Amino acid sequence: MTEVNQVRVKHDKMGYQVSEAYKSLRTNLQFCGEDKKVIAVTSCTPNEGKSSVSMQLSISLAESGKKVLLIDADLRKSVLVGRTVVSQKGIMGLTHYLSGQCSIQDTICQTNVKNFHLIYSGPFPPNPAELLGGTKFKTTIEALRKVYDYIVIDTPPLGSVIDAAIVADICDGSIMVIESGLISYRFAQEVKGQLEKSNSPILGVILNKVDVQKHSHGQYYGKYYGEYGKNQESK
Repeated sequence: MTEVNQVRVKHDKMGYQVSEAYKSLRTNLQFCGEDKKVIAVTSCTPNEGKSSVSMQLSISLAESGKKVLLIDADLRKSVLVGRTVVSQKGIMGLTHYLSGQCSIQDTICQTNVKNFHLIYSGPFPPNPAELLGGTKFKTTIEALRKVYDYIVIDTPPLGSVIDAAIVADICDGSIMVIESGLISYRFAQEVKGQLEKSNSPILGVILNKVDVQKHSHGQYYGKYYGEYGKNQESK
């Protein structure tokens, strides 16, 4: 497979607790089993942080030595371009490929993070659900899973449009991202019920944007392990 597109990932400054949270998420995903390779990530509403979780989870998996592909399948409101630096012009995206305008090789971008590749969504199409539910997308995922250890697919919020359930149907599992204090229990259950209608199991729910200052439990462990690491280094 030829890789010609080069992009750079913008690294967000993460605190100790956030960094540890992504390592825990990576570990929990790996404990789900070797057959859980293609993962759909969705949320209930926009701006709950699903794209950030998709990006950081992909990077964390790549940093552990796994070969990872992040696919931006939020064809209606993509934000992935803003999380990267693209100096090369004319890079094709997923909608270009699914509409027959290029090959899948033309869409894959190599990042500055070792083992981490990504595919942008491309321009907004008139028929996103039809493109994602078509045979071409399904057969492409089946081919890519033979190349990558993990494929993370960022999908639109399921509480807004049905695209995430369509994508989850061809994945090995799905993850829901919920913003703390924003989504009601009833709404979250409705979205969960919709996601359960797909053929892939829900691997877990991520409570995002938690105010850790209000949770002494998190402060305790952050402090404890931080000091523990320093003690080990000084020996």
